[in-house]
Amino acid sequence: MADEFNTGLPSIRQVQAAIKNKQDVELKLLTNDLIAGKVRWQDHDCICIVDHQDQPTIVWRHAIAYIKPKA
Repeated sequence: MADEFNTGLPSIRQVQAAIKNKQDVELKLLTNDLIAGKVRWQDHDCICIVDHQDQPTIVWRHAIAYIKPKA
């Protein structure tokens, strides 16, 4: 199936490492909005970020400009 979630891709593995390590990240959207928190899960279409108040935000992958570890 062409739409299968490819866990071998470096980008997928990097996000999985952030989930496993409970690492804080900054996620910048194409709208210039910035979301900070921990990645709770990812799937083929979306990533869920949980902020410091434990509020989840689900973001469509195509809306993301970048994800980076929070300094």
